[in-house]
Amino acid sequence: MFGKLRVIVKNLDWFLLASVLLLVCFGLAEVYSVSYSQGAGGLAIFKKQLLATILGVVLMGALIFVDYYFFYSYNHYFYLAAVILLIAVLVFGEIINGTKGWFSLWGFSLQPVELVKFCLLLLLARYFSDEPMSSRPLRRLLISGLGVGILIMLVLVQPDLGSAAVLFAVWFCLVIFLNFPKKYLLIIIVAILALFALSWQFFLKDYQKQRILSFVAPSTTLSRDYNVNQAMIAVGAGGWLGRGLGFGSQSQLKFLPEAKNDFIFAVISEELGFVGVALALFFFAIIFYRLLANLKKINNDFGIFFLLGSVTLIFIEMFVNIGMNMGLLPVVGIGLPFLSYGGSAMLAHLMIIGVAESIIVRAKIKNY
Repeated sequence: MFGKLRVIVKNLDWFLLASVLLLVCFGLAEVYSVSYSQGAGGLAIFKKQLLATILGVVLMGALIFVDYYFFYSYNHYFYLAAVILLIAVLVFGEIINGTKGWFSLWGFSLQPVELVKFCLLLLLARYFSDEPMSSRPLRRLLISGLGVGILIMLVLVQPDLGSAAVLFAVWFCLVIFLNFPKKYLLIIIVAILALFALSWQFFLKDYQKQRILSFVAPSTTLSRDYNVNQAMIAVGAGGWLGRGLGFGSQSQLKFLPEAKNDFIFAVISEELGFVGVALALFFFAIIFYRLLANLKKINNDFGIFFLLGSVTLIFIEMFVNIGMNMGLLPVVGIGLPFLSYGGSAMLAHLMIIGVAESIIVRAKIKNY
């Protein structure tokens, strides 16, 4: 027992683990800063985030000790659970901000789509590792696309455009990495356009359409695109060192809506300035570097695809969130991994790191 523990601890990627935990602490500090200005109700929000983080770290640690072959063998059950959760939330879920995507349980909210992202990585890693890509590429493209498409359609019904786009982007990026024949990219592009048209007609709410239209044709007045304008003011106000933790006027005086989740990057920029932003991005860079650097040590395709999918997912969410905060992308409700408020997202991302570390540890052991 203790011998196995010693071997696993010895072979952990401590740079990856430390960067994740430092980002998590960074995020908790900013969530506390935003919540503190809201009084007792705000502190209750921080306590929920702290509890979810502790649970996530425990789950991450537990998953490191689970042989990743378990996830390879039972990934279809995870996919089935993902579909059931998305159907169940449409029936029994609670509507928050116009989206029926949350379960309310004993004062806590669970957002299934965040856990679905974890299940999607398992599904794609298993499917793409089972057979060489040169074997029937069109069939593999269509079957994997169908599996992802079912999840996307269920998410769009909520409707949650941002999460649906992230699910699609992860699949599409892995398809590109696998070097599918270029002629099949045309099929994907046509499918994207058809799905977008269908979503615009039947699924997207008026406020979601307005966000896209506002991005395409931004307004020069503060009355329109209020969230983005306030976020950009906050980003520009921080200077080099920021105004100090808890002293950001945009977030503390509630000019900036959704400061603790969608616009946490703007809060970091205002309160900690360029130095704080650079530090957060540095931790992200280490996470990406360590996940990619370990690819050459992985001796099985499932592990390789899971690590590639993990980098892709975290990078896409980071890129979209920062783009939202800087007015470069439409606001689609995607949080900043490990930093934004959201217990479900924190659990999912820490679980992903736990499985990634499990893959890395066992690859090192087998190579010695």
